[in-house]
Amino acid sequence: MYFNGRKTTLPMEEFQETFCLVAGPGGQHVNKVSTGVRLRWNIRESSLPDEVKERLITRLSGKLTSEGILAVTSQTHRSQLQNREVAREQLLSMIRGALHTPKVRHATRPTRASVKRRLEAKTKHSNKKSLRRNNLDN
Repeated sequence: MYFNGRKTTLPMEEFQETFCLVAGPGGQHVNKVSTGVRLRWNIRESSLPDEVKERLITRLSGKLTSEGILAVTSQTHRSQLQNREVAREQLLSMIRGALHTPKVRHATRPTRASVKRRLEAKTKHSNKKSLRRNNLDN
């Protein structure tokens, strides 16, 4: 994962994986094996710098528990391994998305031609509406 142009690694020890029984594909196999994966990551106790933690907490506030834990569940595949990979990728994409800083938009002025077109369209629309009016003054 990259932050401020530098590559940042998150150790796997920070993540807690639990496996659970889930409904869905698998047939008779589904009731016997825990194929669902719950991946949890505590942002406050992570090894990231404090500024990065604060940014993650503010950007992901709607997806965090009250303890500051980000949780992802995957149960779409039959195999535990595939669900594990999907959960990890979902979690990493959420983290990457929260760390991404959008480009600053600089205000620009509309061109003279676009202003002219807009004013002409307004005048045309105004004339069309004035023709629809009932002239009761006459």
